[in-house]
Order: sequence, then C-alpha cells, then structure tokens
Amino acid sequence: MNEYIIEHIKEIETRINKACEAYDRDSNDVKLLMATKTVSPEKILKAFETGHVLIAENRIQELRQKFEALNPARPNQHFIGHLQTNKIKELLRYNVTCLHSLDRPELGQKLQEHLEREEKTLEVLLQVNTSAEQSKFGVTPDEALSLAKSVAKLPNLKIKGLMTIGLFSAEDHKVEACFKRLKAVQSTLVSAQIPGVSMGELSMGMSGDLELAIKHGATIIRVGTAIFGKRDLPDSFYWNEQI
Repeated sequence: MNEYIIEHIKEIETRINKACEAYDRDSNDVKLLMATKTVSPEKILKAFETGHVLIAENRIQELRQKFEALNPARPNQHFIGHLQTNKIKELLRYNVTCLHSLDRPELGQKLQEHLEREEKTLEVLLQVNTSAEQSKFGVTPDEALSLAKSVAKLPNLKIKGLMTIGLFSAEDHKVEACFKRLKAVQSTLVSAQIPGVSMGELSMGMSGDLELAIKHGATIIRVGTAIFGKRDLPDSFYWNEQI
C-alpha cells in the first residue's frame, strides 16, 4: 500500500539529478520539499521512508489536523501558503521552521511581536509575484528591495531568500520568464548588501516545471502531485488565494 510513493520520489530524484547535470548545478544544492496539501498522514509517513522529511502545507487547518500523527517523525515543516495575521499564533504552535510567503511589512511586524514574546526566531522567504497575476500574493519584483529592508529590521525574522509561484502555463517560455525574474530579484538584493539578509534560497518550481526552475537557480523544489498523485481539484485552486 502506498508503495508507488517510494517509486515516485525516486523518479523525482532522477529528474533533479538530470536537470542539475544539464545545467551545471550541484544536486546537493537542490532540496526536495514535499507539498503535502490534502495528503493523508499515512502517505506522508510512507514518503519519509525515503529519507526525505522536508514537507510543507499551505493551510493552517491541515497543519493542525496532521500535527499529532507526523510530529513523532520530526519532519522539517515549512509553510508555503498565504498567512493571515490572526493565524500567526497557531502557525508557531506547530514547529514550522520556515515561512515561504512573507509578502508584506505588516505581516513581518506581527510575526516579530509573536516571536519576541515566545523567545523564538523564524526563517522566512520573501514572496515575489513574478507572473503579475492578481490571483497571487507577493510583492512585485520592484517592491522586493523595500520589503527586504523593512523585514531586515526585525531581529527575530531571518531572511533566507525568495519564493515565487510560477505561471500555470503549458508554454515553457512564459513559465521560465517567472523564474528569470526571481533570479534577477535575488541579484538585486545581493548587490544591496542588506545587513542580516541572506539570499541563499530560491523556492520555485513544482511537479511540472522543476527542470526550468533548476536551470535558473532554484534551491528548493516544491513537489506534490508527482509524488502523491493528482488531487481532487487542480493546483490552481489551492494556489488561487482569493478563493
């Protein structure tokens, strides 16, 4: 039961290795993050048997529902969805080590207040809307520098890089343009030399476009359906944050 998950992860590893070889990347620099939205704890635990324990949810409700079953396995839990400020306290309750979707100064400030009270720190990625779609959150590429400077002033938040959700398109050149934009933002922020800001991580690329993401410098690949199978609703539903 669920043995297909093991095989699917091997297939993803092969894709990552081939892409790294093709684009002169070190495969050790690309982490596989398993996007586990709608996936049962049983299937996630099966995936852990491969040694991959980096997972992410995009809804607080699913973090809560799965926490008790998964916590004994000590996963490295990230959060990749849009975060409302009234959900911060709950987010911090579930051992999330990195937030991929810091997209506004006020969210940073509220996170800082909670973290300071709890004497915790949190790694964050700044979310950039590289596709210019109104259905997606994230700052524009031109606004990323301002956001980074704002968040860098918050001592309990540790900026580690950037995240984007590429365009959902069958046309590779349109998807690739999104990844190029994030890479350009990374270069801009590196050049700005903001104290305390690291730009080592680029979270981009999913099941269908991970090779293109690796080509343009992705260090975290977010893969769900190619490991766990298709969901009842398309990816666009889960990522369309206006729904």
